[in-house]
Amino acid sequence: MGTVVDDAASAEFHAFFERHYAELSRLALLLTGESDTADDLAADALLALWHRWDRVRAADHPAAYARGVVANLARTRIRSAVRERRRIALFWPQREERTENPDVAGVVDVREALRRLPFRKRACVVLRHAFDLSEKDTALALGISVGTVKSQTSKGMAELGRLLGTRQAPLRTVHAAGLPRTGQAAGRDR
Repeated sequence: MGTVVDDAASAEFHAFFERHYAELSRLALLLTGESDTADDLAADALLALWHRWDRVRAADHPAAYARGVVANLARTRIRSAVRERRRIALFWPQREERTENPDVAGVVDVREALRRLPFRKRACVVLRHAFDLSEKDTALALGISVGTVKSQTSKGMAELGRLLGTRQAPLRTVHAAGLPRTGQAAGRDR
């Protein structure tokens, strides 16, 4: 009888994986700005969810829980990368980065500006505008209050506007910076 429960949990997790993997990978890409690690972070998050699947599947918002795991893993990755870059900078002179397959100039500018935002502002802007999550869903994903989501999103958009040299960050470009827009974000829980 235990295998029936295990098989049911396995099938349920597999369906969750299929439904949310691409979304979680895009979230990781927008939070870290590193396409080569986005899939790894999404996979790591899903592995962590699998290990706690009984608790996750019982949650009110499993997708929000998954987004929070990705956000936490991305934050850890960014902190680690910053420490590593500081160590490397001590020994090697800075060199100009090359872009192999450049995107549309506006998208590249927005992605660069997003990377310059503090993590919480970046996460709020990405979840609210690129993923079209509600303030409540964003708060659930990040483990913060709705008021904090409102203020961090507002401040983040204003800072993006300053970084991009516009009065207000162009939302169309924020959407284009990493997600195709189809009216609603894929996998959105209501």
